[in-house]
Amino acid sequence: MNDTTDTPMHAAAADDAVPLQLLVIEDDEHFRNGLVAALRLAGLQVQAFGRAGAALKKLPDCAFDLVLSDLRLPDMDGLQVLTSCRAFDAELPVLLMTGHAEIDTAVAAIKQGAYDFIEKPFGRDRLITLVQRAGRQFRLARENRSLRSRLASGGALADVLCGDSAAMKSLRELIVRIAPTPVDVLVCGETGTGKELVARALHEHSGRRGAFVPINCAAVPDTLIESELFGHESGAFTGAAKARTGRIEHAHGGTLFLDEIEAMPAALQAKLLRVLQEREVQRLGANQAQPIDVRVVAASNAELEPLIAQGSFRADLFYRLNVVKLQLPPLRERRDDVLPLFGHFMRNAALRFQRDVPALESPLPEQLLAHAWPGNVRELKSAAERHVLGLAPLWSGAAAAAAPASLQATLDALEALLIEDALKRCKGQPDAVCRALDVSPATLYRKLKAHGLQIDAHREE
Repeated sequence: MNDTTDTPMHAAAADDAVPLQLLVIEDDEHFRNGLVAALRLAGLQVQAFGRAGAALKKLPDCAFDLVLSDLRLPDMDGLQVLTSCRAFDAELPVLLMTGHAEIDTAVAAIKQGAYDFIEKPFGRDRLITLVQRAGRQFRLARENRSLRSRLASGGALADVLCGDSAAMKSLRELIVRIAPTPVDVLVCGETGTGKELVARALHEHSGRRGAFVPINCAAVPDTLIESELFGHESGAFTGAAKARTGRIEHAHGGTLFLDEIEAMPAALQAKLLRVLQEREVQRLGANQAQPIDVRVVAASNAELEPLIAQGSFRADLFYRLNVVKLQLPPLRERRDDVLPLFGHFMRNAALRFQRDVPALESPLPEQLLAHAWPGNVRELKSAAERHVLGLAPLWSGAAAAAAPASLQATLDALEALLIEDALKRCKGQPDAVCRALDVSPATLYRKLKAHGLQIDAHREE
């Protein structure tokens, strides 16, 4: 049986402009040829084989975005194909084609990690939808994986802290220079300028093996923040039924990120100062302090010097943190970065929402450059996501930036946004997410799969 193949391509970028690459395994030559024709007609790159052995040898040669395989093959079955693909890349999606009598086996394959199965005979549109969804999700996962790898190796800081303005170049250079040192850092800037991104970049480039542990000092009630930071022993106070490790202790060997530190109660500022000076932490109710190896990165969206003058922030804590100060410029002061950043956020949003990257046509570029961006980069990201969804910009008097999307497509995209927001707020805890969205666990997991969302990605370390 002859195999039908395309010329191998180099690794594809995670961009919709580059066609998805598929590896197809189907032993029925007539069916295989029809399948290849339909996939190519949809703009996809295909390499097709009649036997699994020959097909699997191609995995190292090309950056395939999906494997589409029949469940029954002459030299091995679909479960063996799945095992081989997962051994090569555990995230590579495998879509299985099955007959009616093979449904039980296909369900077993899903449990073992297959992306999905499609029962023969199937419609072309349904197949193309499944293939594009799986391929785009994998490209995004592969891009994120590559980014993490490059960041850990000391590169790609520009991919995380985007922008070619002089201010951003200077910021990236300073991060690379100070990250490997143990010095504590104060990050200042308006809301939405990317202070947590900077803190994470410092941690990733530091070489520290411990965790990155964030806490928003303004989001934790005053009655709980001391226990949250320092932990407590069993019986330390009413309701402390068992001992608990605090965030500072959990960050041992890593980085503690204190966001909105200006909101920390005055009494707790004194205890934090002792941690920074002595490098030890004492749980509530404990008799002895424990040595701690932690790098502290504090962030504030307010100027701390006036707060010191008012007596609401300790001067000695400020000077202890202010050894290195990173000042993040607001977006209105680096307008050269607005359009490149907007394009970056559009491409990411298109992958997340499984949409095409829309055109950036006049008058939108002029509007983007003229806008004051009070919400800074966070507001710009939101505007890019709205543009991908076909929604009008939120600022006053702006015209719609793109043709309206279909009602169902818009509803699906908004549903994905709501679910992802609930995942973040509930830290990936399924029961809490179900309560927040008022849905059953079965509905939640069905929606997660439909939108390509991963609940594990939002769980705290």
